[in-house]
Amino acid sequence: MAGLADTTLRLARGKRLWEGLARAAGRAAAEDVPTRLATVPNFGANPGGLDMLVYRPDGMAARPPLVVVLHGCQQSAGGYDLGAGWSQVADRHGFMLLLPQQRSANNPNRCFNWFQPHDVARGGGEAASIQHMIEHLVAHENVDPARVYVTGLSAGGAMAAALLAAYPETFAGGQIIAGLPFGTATNVRQALESMATARELSPRDWGDRVRAASPHRGPWPTVSVWHGDQDRVVVPGNADALAAQWRDVHGLPAEPTRRERLGRHDRLVWEDAAGRPVLDQVVIHGMGHGTPLRPGQGRDGCGRAGPFLLDVGLSSTLHAARAWGLTELEVSARAAAAPAARPDAPAPAAGRLPVPAAGQPSRPERPEADAAPHPDGLGEDLLDGLRRVGVKPGVLGVIQGAFRSAGLIR
Repeated sequence: MAGLADTTLRLARGKRLWEGLARAAGRAAAEDVPTRLATVPNFGANPGGLDMLVYRPDGMAARPPLVVVLHGCQQSAGGYDLGAGWSQVADRHGFMLLLPQQRSANNPNRCFNWFQPHDVARGGGEAASIQHMIEHLVAHENVDPARVYVTGLSAGGAMAAALLAAYPETFAGGQIIAGLPFGTATNVRQALESMATARELSPRDWGDRVRAASPHRGPWPTVSVWHGDQDRVVVPGNADALAAQWRDVHGLPAEPTRRERLGRHDRLVWEDAAGRPVLDQVVIHGMGHGTPLRPGQGRDGCGRAGPFLLDVGLSSTLHAARAWGLTELEVSARAAAAPAARPDAPAPAAGRLPVPAAGQPSRPERPEADAAPHPDGLGEDLLDGLRRVGVKPGVLGVIQGAFRSAGLIR
């Protein structure tokens, strides 16, 4: 009886947390959020009944990488993009975004159904819908199939973990924010239990759940796990379980290769035998449930804070983009090589969000030493001076790209 009572209490606590999450996120979702995203109505088989939204930045690379971005419960694709800042970073660097969106008909809280076996199994449900969206973009948008990545928050993070397990050959890397390990739940009751009290399994048992999800036997995608140490919705023990799961899949030891400080936060890094970072775990101190942000327009800022989009002085979006090599080239250096827009490509939805001008961040500048400078007009003045003294256009383009990366010009 004691065990039953304990389980009942944990389920009740998990249910209250879930409902609180839904209410708070629902208030944010009720706002009229303009979107930068375009809907793709016909992308192929859609067994999970999801909506497909994409973002194509101006001057997109001729063979762009792709980032799949998965929103959390009661969020929309456009609202999460606005907060996390992914299209803002795509504008700077020319990669493409896919933002699948859940429908309330599938889940009343608009959560991805990461705990339903038929929705995360290879070849069926929501995971298969997302895989078909990716295949559509590879075929019709010339997306580089070797540079496809996935990131998600909460239920979206758990679905990102499921995609990495079910379709590991599709992804070069993934980022799981406030999520749960693959295979921790197969129904709503187990999902609530796992959110409130992380399931305890051996690393081998966790790894076996990933290996059983597909016939793939490597190489495996890189994985980055992000979690707030004050998360009371999805307890931080799930981040430890995720790290254990992917350590076992990659054949890594329990002790990380190195430990780093990211401002006031901690990062543990595991490298493979070749010295390549293949797994990291970032602990955000003092943060509850949400995506870590550093809003602003400089090289270290993007996005906008809101419910479950938390300003902690560190951008998980930019960190992932840099780790995946998406920030190595600027749009200005590639725009000339970008293909002309396809005549049948859907137009962006009305209400495209304006990007704030350089030098006008969405919050006061931080005092940290690594904050990027934003001197109004300095970059443009320097470029004008270089033009007047006859600097060649090719060299000028490289300098312009560097200024944009530093946040000195738009």
